[in-house]
Amino acid sequence: MTRFFLFLLLLPVFRTADGSLPRATESLTFLFYNVENLYDTADDPNSGDNEFLPRSAKQWDQKKYSRKIADIARVLAEVSGKNLPDVIGLCEVENRRVLDDLVRSPKITSGKYKYIHYNDRDSRGIDMALLYKPTSFHLISGNLIRVKNSKGGIFARGILYVTGRLTSGEILHVFVNHWPARTGDRVERENSRKEIAAELRRQTNDIRNRDKKALIVIMGDMNDEPGDVSLKNVLEAGPPGSSSRSGLVNLMIPSWQKGEGTVKFEKDWKMLDNLIVSETLTGKSGYHVEGNKGFVFRAPWMEYRSGNGQVSPKRTYSGNTYSGGVSDHFPVYFRLVRQI
Repeated sequence: MTRFFLFLLLLPVFRTADGSLPRATESLTFLFYNVENLYDTADDPNSGDNEFLPRSAKQWDQKKYSRKIADIARVLAEVSGKNLPDVIGLCEVENRRVLDDLVRSPKITSGKYKYIHYNDRDSRGIDMALLYKPTSFHLISGNLIRVKNSKGGIFARGILYVTGRLTSGEILHVFVNHWPARTGDRVERENSRKEIAAELRRQTNDIRNRDKKALIVIMGDMNDEPGDVSLKNVLEAGPPGSSSRSGLVNLMIPSWQKGEGTVKFEKDWKMLDNLIVSETLTGKSGYHVEGNKGFVFRAPWMEYRSGNGQVSPKRTYSGNTYSGGVSDHFPVYFRLVRQI
């Protein structure tokens, strides 16, 4: 026994360049995923789910539903390797049942996820949700921001706003988004996205006016790319390393500039899913974004490869033909790190 303790004492002690002992690092993973029509198999008269029922043309049944749940869970489990993501934004989920089934899926049940979800006004019955690990994100509040449009009405999809306390004690403000699609009246849809971006800007301005050091994370399927007016000029989310009046940074700009994207739109990659943070998360002290950038997550089993070699996300259906894929989007993620 004495020899063993003597051996421990003689082990080398590794120090940093300035001679101090290295400090442990805490890491938190944030992810956003458009899970493309995550419906259960039950008919809900208050949801536009007729297309996804056992007797519909798609013949959406329990077997297909269970596979989609398991595949989404597999994506979440593979993003961070050994550690499951800490905060997960989702869009295109039908209800609480699909969220209950997802968080109980064997591949991610160890995360003991809780979630925030509100029924929105979308005619298709698809909503946003935020999943979180209570051990790393302690929920304070959550609400759905209804966004008024210029015609006096309310947009079909609002903004999910959640606040939580990190293990350091700091408060984090999280906004989950799903903006109007690019299909239909192009000008009208673009204007709608700009109006929602303006409301989001008002919300973040209000937070920053109250607390200049506020920590903010914005995630979502904006149906716009980082260089489009809604994100670049209205929200004013610039590239990492830049500074703007909004105090916001789009972490997906480096990947977008390399030609990467989250969805194939008219045969081209589009970075429609964005991760935006406050400049307070891009420094070198406290919680900060690792590498100051976000990433697109993809794996071969999530991809569809056409006859001419073109790759795109493998969606669940092509029309009414079942393809067995996970989603028509790839998820995006980033990591916050801090020394403890």
